[in-house]
Amino acid sequence: MSFIQRLSLYFSGLLVGVVFLMFFFSGKKTTCDYGPNARVLKNINSKKIYFDWGSEKIKNKLKYDSLKIMQAIKYGNVNFKNSNTKLDSCNIYNIEDKFYTIILKNCPELVKIISINTKN
Repeated sequence: MSFIQRLSLYFSGLLVGVVFLMFFFSGKKTTCDYGPNARVLKNINSKKIYFDWGSEKIKNKLKYDSLKIMQAIKYGNVNFKNSNTKLDSCNIYNIEDKFYTIILKNCPELVKIISINTKN
């Protein structure tokens, strides 16, 4: 069997495997969250999120768009340098996107937003 025949056989098997996987995983919500940023955001978005409206830093609630805040929490970047992840019960994370910098407390049962700052 020549090299070209082996190569064509390899790629035909690879194509059948890819088509099978696309068919098999098409309806499932499979994700590959291996990075630390993706794992933290997935953990945060799997819980109920509460706004701490009594906090001094979220006093003026008319100024913030809650849909953009939720998108920032879902698709933002976790700034681990400004986060406190060494706490026993509730870690504090700093999430940034192009509109907001959000500081939140990630507890085992819920997520509590501590402060929201807009980027200007």
